[in-house]
Amino acid sequence: MSLNKIIVSLLCATLLPVAISCKKKSGDSIKIGAIFSVTGPASFLGAPEEKTARMMVDEINARGGIDGKTLELIVKDSAGSPEKAISFAKQLIEEEKVYAIIGPSTSGETMKIKGICEEGKTILISCAAAEVITNPVTKYTFKVAQNDSFGAQKICEVMKKKGIRSIGIVTSNDGYGIAGKEQMEKAAAKNGIAVLISEVYDKKATDLTGVLTKLKAKNVQAVVNWSIVPAQSIVPKNMKQLNMDAQLFQSSGFGNIKYAKEAGEAGEGIIFPCGRLLIAEALPDNHPQKALLMKYKKDYESKYGEDASTFGGHAYDALIILEEAIKKAGADREKARDAIENIKDLPGVGGVYNFSPADHLGLDINAFDMLTVRDGKFVRYTE
Repeated sequence: MSLNKIIVSLLCATLLPVAISCKKKSGDSIKIGAIFSVTGPASFLGAPEEKTARMMVDEINARGGIDGKTLELIVKDSAGSPEKAISFAKQLIEEEKVYAIIGPSTSGETMKIKGICEEGKTILISCAAAEVITNPVTKYTFKVAQNDSFGAQKICEVMKKKGIRSIGIVTSNDGYGIAGKEQMEKAAAKNGIAVLISEVYDKKATDLTGVLTKLKAKNVQAVVNWSIVPAQSIVPKNMKQLNMDAQLFQSSGFGNIKYAKEAGEAGEGIIFPCGRLLIAEALPDNHPQKALLMKYKKDYESKYGEDASTFGGHAYDALIILEEAIKKAGADREKARDAIENIKDLPGVGGVYNFSPADHLGLDINAFDMLTVRDGKFVRYTE
């Protein structure tokens, strides 16, 4: 064999494994897009979601991925802007060609990109709560946060037991607040509770004295605040300043201990519906969610040195749902969509998921418990 042929043979023998290796590496990676409000006014939602998503992807990849396929997480920070969410969704679908998108953090953003994902035939697992996200059901859109209507009904059940028959509602002027206002008014009417006044405030408001003064003038027995903004701690403070003795209920958006801490003494006794992460330790050992809740709480808090929140839990659930789908469908996105619709009895942070072609949430009202603030901590509410 001539020297030239020997050199060519050696080069082929050297380069061929490299080419095979590169091809194998790109084929074994699945891109997951994520749109979170990591910064901005909704960062209390998006920041823990991003941290949770990164933690989960690292954990999945550390154990060899899913059937040998590693996950590549591409996070976009929308800062709570629907316009940015639209731009990022298009980029993730058209340029990055992601397998699926998790997020956005807020209902308003989700509704803005829902159509884009449907048109792009891309699975969207939203971390937001508004019922309109999955009602009516569309082919590619799912969500993991409990429905607004569940929370509204749970609140009304407590009100009836406490003999509350007249209330005032205050809500933020964003997607979550608007959807919550509608559901709370419907639930109140259904349960024979009179809404004497319903006010909407700017989501950026730093003082709600004027709004709450109107409610005080109506002599309401209880106030319901539905928002996911800093108003969660402003409302109780302003109520205390106005010497309002009405019972304060908040939405599941209150499920972050920092709001209770910021409200201080004024936050004592607030009642709200929420998932069970915040009371995980108190659950019986045989509860289907307990082991998962305790693991997530321990992993997150040891890694980041801050309290785990139900909001980060939404990202956790979105990823375990995708993990289950990928196990069944591999790289086939259409089969993965079908697989999600067939997930049954899957414990998550938000509840135990049972999806179907007619139900793209997979949770019922039992996913919520009623919590209250006692001595600056969240505990299960009891009569």
